[in-house]
Amino acid sequence: MTLLLGFPEYSEPARRLAQALELDYGEVAIHRFPDGESLLRTPPELPRKVVLCRSLHFPNDKLAELFLVAGHLREQGVERILLVAPYLCYMRQDKAFHPGEVVSQRILGRQLAALVDGLFTVDAHLHRVHRLEQAVPVSPAVNLTATEPMARFLEQEMQRPMLIGPDEESEQWVAAIARHEGLDYRVARKTRRGDREVEIRLPPGDYADRHLVLVDDVASTGRTLEMTARALTPHRPASISVLVTHALFVGDALRRLSDAGVKQVWSCDAIPHPSNRIRLAPLLAESITPWLEET
Repeated sequence: MTLLLGFPEYSEPARRLAQALELDYGEVAIHRFPDGESLLRTPPELPRKVVLCRSLHFPNDKLAELFLVAGHLREQGVERILLVAPYLCYMRQDKAFHPGEVVSQRILGRQLAALVDGLFTVDAHLHRVHRLEQAVPVSPAVNLTATEPMARFLEQEMQRPMLIGPDEESEQWVAAIARHEGLDYRVARKTRRGDREVEIRLPPGDYADRHLVLVDDVASTGRTLEMTARALTPHRPASISVLVTHALFVGDALRRLSDAGVKQVWSCDAIPHPSNRIRLAPLLAESITPWLEET
């Protein structure tokens, strides 16, 4: 027997994953004290295998609670723990760019590897480290991509759009989605002027009267997507939409995208957000099932 154990803020996607895996679902109860500490409760009866499902956006409190729950599971005799974190935090900082900077990816990866036996995530934002097991040394360490369900969604949503990658890093996702459906795509070039200021240069292309979809793995401030939309607007496209795996969209990001001419924003349910349209449970379940079948 295996139990899928979810957390309150990610309960709906976790329940869908439990259903897809044909597992019982349980949930960690969380009470937060005035001083910020958490009192955590799991079901009293725990099986030999547990799947922990929590997306790690806005991660600091979530990580502390996750570490406590994983430690508790070990104390209660759970032999194998699988972490399903559709959004995996602290993956960008994979080197020290300036003296004294903490290499968060490496340190967090070691901590996670000490607590869980396997990890599944979706479109982790990896740069110089290209394989997830290099960042989090566990087996399995699986970094799935959502490009196929995203491509299927687009096929149902609109007729033959042109895909636009807002920067060089987005090209792998844009190209993969385009290949699934045989779509035309272009990739812009970005020069970053700071955390919130970017300059976008569009490649040559006939954007007029085309339905354009800006594609990326993660949208945090949305500034790169916004500036790409503003660069495209003078070409008079038929429409501009946004499709991302991970929808953070902090602050006034959605308002700014609307002001820039974006009509629709779609995302996967890796992070709960009003723009969620693509459910990742089938993708995750297909990959996780063999792990569950191991003795």
